[in-house]
Amino acid sequence: MDHSTSKSCKNANHDDKSLLHWTQWQLLDSILPTGGFAHSFGLESALQSNLIKQPEDLKPFIIQVLDNTGSLFLPFVHTLNKSPDTETWTRLDNLLEATLTNEIARKASATQGSALLRVAASVFREIAELKLIRERFIGSGLVFFHHACVFGLLTGLLGFDGRMAQRAYIFMTMRDVLSAATRLNVVGPIAASVLQHEIASAAEGIVEKWRDRNVEDACQTNPLLDTVQGCHAYLFSRLFCS
Repeated sequence: MDHSTSKSCKNANHDDKSLLHWTQWQLLDSILPTGGFAHSFGLESALQSNLIKQPEDLKPFIIQVLDNTGSLFLPFVHTLNKSPDTETWTRLDNLLEATLTNEIARKASATQGSALLRVAASVFREIAELKLIRERFIGSGLVFFHHACVFGLLTGLLGFDGRMAQRAYIFMTMRDVLSAATRLNVVGPIAASVLQHEIASAAEGIVEKWRDRNVEDACQTNPLLDTVQGCHAYLFSRLFCS
């Protein structure tokens, strides 16, 4: 291989990595219409049940949500990121459907996952499998399109590093809870940004604690949060879907 060819290959590899960064940023951008901001992850119920009484209560609540997310969902993200094939996806999606006994959380997960796959199939057209998977399984009743499973599958097909995929999932959860807190007037936008920066270290610790685990290890670390979220449908007035 001559010098010019070698240089061309290096530039191609560099371009691939650079494009992957753009893809990662787009997937994490709140402008991507996946419906995440329609869900408060139990925050609205926690407020109305007085589990959160003042802004100072928000930080420990979010950390508990992230820890619960890491223990329960990261194993599914990790496994599908590592093995992004249809057989693994359908099997784990059905497993997660059976695992989520909270009806509100189960419906929210399926709604968000279905929206994410729809958007991803439209945006990332170079990944033909996304469109084929959606056309094959939409309305089939064979899968439920749970968000963690769709996210793991998507990041695997897009070429995300496993640790990056799991870190991104925790980040998206933190981002959406803080967005809900802002819309519910628990904190203002600047205070929410400060809080996000303060929680970053704890969030990274949660990723390290739960990353690269098998789905057999998936568990709930805070059943109270699950119970509170399950009460969302009984609220007299609701701004969010969950």
